[in-house]
Amino acid sequence: MSSSRLNVVHRHGQCSSRARQDKPSHVELLRQDQARVDYIHFQAANATTRLNPFGGSLFAGVPVSLGKALRTSNYIIIIGFGTPTKSFSVAFDTGTDITWTQCVPCSNCYTQKDPFYDPTQSSTFTDISCNSEYCIDLKKFGCSSTSTCLYHQEYDDNSYSNGSFIQDTLTFSSDTIHNFRFGCGHNNSGLFGQTDGLLGLGRGDVSIISQTSQLYGKIFSYCLPSETNTIGYLELGSSVPDVKYTPMLTNPSLPTFYFLKLIAISVAGARLALSPTIFSGPGTMLDSGTVISRLPPTAYSALRDAFKQYMTKYPMAPPLSILDTCYNITNYETVYVPSIALIFDDEVTATLDFSGIVYTSRKSRMCLAFAKNDDDSEVVIIGNVQQRRFNIVYDVGNLRIGFGANGCS
Repeated sequence: MSSSRLNVVHRHGQCSSRARQDKPSHVELLRQDQARVDYIHFQAANATTRLNPFGGSLFAGVPVSLGKALRTSNYIIIIGFGTPTKSFSVAFDTGTDITWTQCVPCSNCYTQKDPFYDPTQSSTFTDISCNSEYCIDLKKFGCSSTSTCLYHQEYDDNSYSNGSFIQDTLTFSSDTIHNFRFGCGHNNSGLFGQTDGLLGLGRGDVSIISQTSQLYGKIFSYCLPSETNTIGYLELGSSVPDVKYTPMLTNPSLPTFYFLKLIAISVAGARLALSPTIFSGPGTMLDSGTVISRLPPTAYSALRDAFKQYMTKYPMAPPLSILDTCYNITNYETVYVPSIALIFDDEVTATLDFSGIVYTSRKSRMCLAFAKNDDDSEVVIIGNVQQRRFNIVYDVGNLRIGFGANGCS
């Protein structure tokens, strides 16, 4: 199997071209994160039926970065649309199927880094009929006055993207993907920062993973960098060596998302004394779009109490939004924290990086980088802070998720 990769950076990082833009506050980023989590929990609690209409394998890879320069705590890549190809900086999200970018003509668009995609300037652009199976695959679809397909995508905190569902060429690293179906967003608003759109890595029919299954074999991997000035990767079509696999699960209420079985958490090598059902009851989701992991309150309290036992030498600091266990490290050149590991089914152990254990807003405040759900029945979420520096492989065809250490800086 041949392969290709793209770099991944954080939107607010020095590696991003928007690094000097005004950055959102940590409180604002954590507020946005809570909005996403609330929306996921709402979906899980209110899952009914699919939404009604409204009106030979290759490998490709791209660099990934943490995107704080584009006012978000998610990760971005650069892809291309159209012929000739134009480059766009998009966030990627394992919890979303549809890919979209802001598009000309634009009736309501937010400020983005690059010029809007203009389908009329691409020789390979085509409309999709609203009677097409591709249109019907959408969770929410409609018909224009000329019988072309329209899409409507809603996100957390009332974010949304509306527009035409079209086909054009997608350039991913050095690979050209013909007739890729994505949203041409004419009306977009919400918590997208200054990215040009979003790449959907979910499990639905519309996602890039499903659309390119013949090309890349329904397998992808990434490493999320630990710092805003370092680079990770996103790969389609190939796994990476030295990873250990745990079964990939499906939650019928949230079929787009990737679930797995968290069985234990250890602090300084000792497993917390928790019931095996504390995680398996609500289920555990691996989500690139959530920032801070959310645990059942019972599990979070045990983790917090164990963590605090190793942190008694550091003075406490006020809470930071959803993060309630914080320390003032102003007078310390070196800070020691206990190791924390997430243990999944088949004893697959992910020992967190330092940057996956604590969240530092400034020198005077360093917080335990976990938060609690409202009650033990809500879905457990492993967010992108806890995924940092791991090689994570999503082998969708074989229903397994792999973790490997030291995938990137």
